[in-house]
Amino acid sequence: MTASIASPADRFLALHRPGEPLLLPNAWDVGSARLFASLGFSALATTSSGFAATRGLLDGQVDREGVLAHAAELVSATSLPVSADLENCFAEDAAGVAETIRQAAAVGLAGASIEDFTGDRDAPIYPLDVARDRVAAAAEVSRSAGSRLVLTARAENHLYGQGGLDDTIRRLQTFAEVGADVVYAPGLTDLSDIRRVVSEVGVPVNVLTRGGGPTVAELAGAGVARISVGGALAIVGLAAVAEAARELLEQGTVGFTERAQEGAAVAQAAFGDGS
Repeated sequence: MTASIASPADRFLALHRPGEPLLLPNAWDVGSARLFASLGFSALATTSSGFAATRGLLDGQVDREGVLAHAAELVSATSLPVSADLENCFAEDAAGVAETIRQAAAVGLAGASIEDFTGDRDAPIYPLDVARDRVAAAAEVSRSAGSRLVLTARAENHLYGQGGLDDTIRRLQTFAEVGADVVYAPGLTDLSDIRRVVSEVGVPVNVLTRGGGPTVAELAGAGVARISVGGALAIVGLAAVAEAARELLEQGTVGFTERAQEGAAVAQAAFGDGS
């Protein structure tokens, strides 16, 4: 097997099979990464919101240095390929985007994402020409020798009520044309919309799971190549801990300790070999 075939990026991209979607859990720390690996997942992603919560912050409040240091920890945690949620690549201009991707490749990631959300709620989405240039800059670095990453380009307009499905598809097509390996429109839940995206963009499509949305089997039938959960698993953990803590604080009972025994067994299975 050649070095290129064995690279994390090539291993990761090979897992994207339309109709047989990669189930990609988003880890928020070393423990969750090792847990997901022990359960049998084939690759991992980071979650900006889940990681921010471990710092007592909200999504978007961790800087590039912190996000990339966290990504490096997850890369070292298991042998699985890891793709990083890099938000808007922590830069407005194409040169800054390229620098973020260079630094992401240097920590050993298999993939990285870039989104067209500006961070400004009054003008939330970059104009298409600006978004295109940013993705093109990221793709140029991600496909260069020594920096290969699977680049996922995200169209966020659906989340922020900026244009309809036609605009989403136009953006995703443009991102694919300038070098994105995978495309992604968070917020899409209508199966017919997802089928249309899959049929019209020409590269593997990721779908974010959402309450009331299609099942894994339905998304597979629509030709989706990857399914991710964003910060959902991390936030489920926060909710469970809050529920247990409220029981202790407000009721003075300890029924949660039964679930703690389950957690101890999970930890033993996931971490017991010390790896």
